[in-house]
Amino acid sequence: MGDAGMDATIAPPEGSVQQDSFFSMTDVFLISLITGLFTYWFFFRKKKEEIPELPKIQTAPPSPRDSSFIEKMKKTGRNIVVFYGSQTGTAEEFANRLSKDAHRYGLRGMAADPEEYDLSDLSRLSEIDKSLAVFCMATYGEGDPTDNAQDFYDWLQEADTDLSGLRFAVFGLGNKTYEHFNAMGKYVDKRLEELGAQRIFELGLGDDDGNLEEDFITWREQFWPAVCEHFGVEATGEESSIRQYELVVHTDVNMNKVYTGEMGRLKSYENQKPPFDAKNPFLAVVTENRKLNEGGERHLMHLELDISNSKIRYESGDHVAVYPANDSSLVNQIGEILGMDLNTIMSLNNLDEESNKKHPFPCPTSYRTALTYYLDITNPPRTNVLYELAQYATDSSEQERLRKMASSSAEGKALYLSWVVEARRNILAILQDMPSLRPPIDHLCELLPRLQARYYSIASSSKVHPNAIHICAVTVEYETKTGRLNKGVATNWLKSKVPNENGSNSLVPMYVRKSQFRLPFKPSTPVIMIGPGTGIAPFIGFIQERAWLKQQGKEVGETVLYYGCRHEREDYLYRQELARFQQEGVLTQLNVAFSRDQAEKVYVQHLLKKNKENVWKLLHDGNAHIYVCGDARNMARDVQNTFYEIVAEYGNMSQSQATDYVKKLMTKGRYSLDVWS
Repeated sequence: MGDAGMDATIAPPEGSVQQDSFFSMTDVFLISLITGLFTYWFFFRKKKEEIPELPKIQTAPPSPRDSSFIEKMKKTGRNIVVFYGSQTGTAEEFANRLSKDAHRYGLRGMAADPEEYDLSDLSRLSEIDKSLAVFCMATYGEGDPTDNAQDFYDWLQEADTDLSGLRFAVFGLGNKTYEHFNAMGKYVDKRLEELGAQRIFELGLGDDDGNLEEDFITWREQFWPAVCEHFGVEATGEESSIRQYELVVHTDVNMNKVYTGEMGRLKSYENQKPPFDAKNPFLAVVTENRKLNEGGERHLMHLELDISNSKIRYESGDHVAVYPANDSSLVNQIGEILGMDLNTIMSLNNLDEESNKKHPFPCPTSYRTALTYYLDITNPPRTNVLYELAQYATDSSEQERLRKMASSSAEGKALYLSWVVEARRNILAILQDMPSLRPPIDHLCELLPRLQARYYSIASSSKVHPNAIHICAVTVEYETKTGRLNKGVATNWLKSKVPNENGSNSLVPMYVRKSQFRLPFKPSTPVIMIGPGTGIAPFIGFIQERAWLKQQGKEVGETVLYYGCRHEREDYLYRQELARFQQEGVLTQLNVAFSRDQAEKVYVQHLLKKNKENVWKLLHDGNAHIYVCGDARNMARDVQNTFYEIVAEYGNMSQSQATDYVKKLMTKGRYSLDVWS
């Protein structure tokens, strides 16, 4: 009542005493009420916030982490784990084959994606009897780990774990045309040994520029005897066909629950939600698709994809990944040969209920959708597919031929190389050329590898085109030794993407993959760009960005381009754009090699030699950055050798010193490659 007493001493305004007394009592009531409510709210709020921190609260102990592959192996009785670092699916395929092999030796294997597990648990693998970790590691780009192996790579670099109880083996997948051949496989093999792990079989180095399948088979046929010797086990019998998935046909299914081509979430193409990535691609509208070349047999094209409202961000030099679709005529022919209704809705369910991979592709779906969007039906199948299919050939000679090609004998390897690889026979061609081979379509779908995204260097700058991504590509089309016309899946699919055809949008499922192919941090740094053919793509983006920087008042260094094509009047890509950039002073040098416009072929490396003094001045005095984009097998190697020569001559160095000089440029990020084979 103290507060009321204070209020009573205040001189009242003019009015009745009765009214004054009434308001005084009301004030007291209101103040008390407000104070009480505030006090209650304050303590209630504090109490609510502090609840999670109270030390006396007891919770049940957490179950073993889903990310523990050790717990999973113990639970399912596995002793061999095969991790894969895979960008295009091949390493994953090899890992699955090795894990299936294990049963022949009384062992049990599982293939595992390192992205899904805590790899620090490798130190605990010795808790499992006769345990072994195998790593099928692909190298991506210029010695980089694949996307799904990045965390594993980072962990290996920082780890100081004692792995002395771990037994391991590594098979690397690489390409000898690249500078850093099999860098990831070599690093994993070396680093595991440094951490104390025991190598039970030598590092395998597969070369995709040669015959990767043969390299794998050769390594595999020596790997398993080494495993047998180490663990004191023997093969339990001949290799047999074991189905990994069981077929379920849906006769009465809600079509809203059926996948129609989505990569991850059901109906994700109808209800798009960022962020967009490999498992959740964005459906970009094609706003432009024009032919770039004026003549010749090839079709070179420029596409523009609208990424408005996608929240997708990219930098010049990044890659755009697109998910293509197989040619419907090839899909229909497979259905006809196998006598199957392709509109049948089905699921392939993993027989191993503990596996993280419940289906080989999104299910339920139709055979037509699987063969169109999910499965690779255009590349020559690998030997394990032929082995599994052989049981369905009713003609004994065809069955024997398939089994021979799938064997590890010298004769079988040679036959596989000539009849399948060099003849570029895909699964349809094999079915056509072996009339008695008619496998169940569900087993075929289980065996075929996944159709992979295709990567293209982005041909635009986000500074100039923030809501669009440009692609420069050439359609792939060639005649095989059997007289068949084989077409590249993605490029021919992109060619057909005509804007606003029949009043509807042409859509491309896509996402952006970050790259290390970057312009110098300082715009004033000179750049030397070498990109013949479609290798010009990222440099269009680079030049656009340098032009934009110049418009912003920035000091922009020399921008030098070495471009090459076959004929000046046929396939000189972006001719008008390059001329405009040169006229505006952004492109300070434009050197173009027309390889077939004269008797003697002229390539970009010849123009580099011709301008070698200027090249050296930019490189040595101007600290220029070098960028090479295009063919890895010949062009990139020839260009690199040319730089060795220029450095040796003008730097007064020996050949080995010049080589070291260029290698150091690469290490410092001043010599960058974006190449393919």
